[in-house]
This record gives sequence, C-alpha cells and structure tokens, in this order.
Amino acid sequence: MRYPNNYSPTGFPSFSRLVEEFFGSDFHPTATQVRPSVNIKEHEVGFELELAVPGLKKEDIKVEVEKNVLKVQSHTKDEQHETSSKYLRREFSSRSFERSFTLPETVDVTKIVANYAQGVLTLTLPKREAALASGVKLIDIA
Repeated sequence: MRYPNNYSPTGFPSFSRLVEEFFGSDFHPTATQVRPSVNIKEHEVGFELELAVPGLKKEDIKVEVEKNVLKVQSHTKDEQHETSSKYLRREFSSRSFERSFTLPETVDVTKIVANYAQGVLTLTLPKREAALASGVKLIDIA
C-alpha cells in the first residue's frame, strides 16, 4: 500500500520526509554553476553592464578583456565544520560562473572601470573618443 506524502504506515512521516523538512530539499549541496542576470545600458558616452552576483566578495570576482571579449568569472569554495559531542557535520559547497561579452569596436578597453556594491557588479565601458566625435553622420543620397 502506498501512503500519501511520504508518510509511514504508522501515520508518522518517513525518515526521508523528515530529513527533507528539516534540512530542505537541498540537503546534499553540490557544486553549482549559476549564470548571473545582466542588464546592459547604452549612454552617449559609453555602455554600462550590471551583473547580479550577490553573496560574493570583490576578491572573488575576476574581470578581464582579451581580443575585444570581456570575461567576468568567479569560483568560490566554502568549507564549514560543526562539531558536537555526538555529531560531526561537514558541508562543502562551491559556486562558479563565467559570462563573456564581445565588445563593439567603439569601446575603449583601456578605460573600463568595475565597481562592486550590494551584490551588483557594475562595469562602465566608455566609448572611444573617435566614436564620440563622429556622432551622427548624414549620408547624401545620390
């Protein structure tokens, strides 16, 4: 006979249900790879990227540009130990992500600025002077 909602024949929750209720469904943490959400804005003088990466320290984040590709990445690994007279509990968790963005040629990669505050990484990507000076160009129709 099958019992509803993981309850045993006695009417009490099964062990697996108790564990899930007490520890949550993520009782066995594993390495996770997340893809942070990103907002991209264009201004007259450049672009702004905002990446949602809460829970990290700025030292955990690496930002680099290679061949006009902006790469933002992080890898963290936490190890926690708790001991009591009867139990030893160990939890390992790791979290990583990598996002890459191909930059337009109008971006001056030598002047990119990064700022991390309140779980948001903000990258300011200024446009090259030549791109700013050109502005709107009217094209004659022949």
